[in-house]
Amino acid sequence: MEILKKPLLTEKVAQLTEKLNRYAFKVDHRANKIQIKGAVEAMYGVTVKAVNTMKYVGKLKTRNTKAGAVSGRAATYKKAVITLKDGEVIDFYSGI
Repeated sequence: MEILKKPLLTEKVAQLTEKLNRYAFKVDHRANKIQIKGAVEAMYGVTVKAVNTMKYVGKLKTRNTKAGAVSGRAATYKKAVITLKDGEVIDFYSGI
């Protein structure tokens, strides 16, 4: 789907999943909360209780080369944290 780009699988998100039944995804920067909720429910067959979104500005990166210092910026992205109804889970590893 074009709304959900990929799930975020980090230690911080794993703790949120275990304690609060929350999952994180990188999403399209134009998607709103209603579209994100519909995409998660359609793709994984779960009931979404809440959606929280955040926009991240890419970090400024600098590296030294023979021609001098080259600076640029990492890509910006939007992150959505999904809270599921109690008792429901998303298994990312079932298709492996």
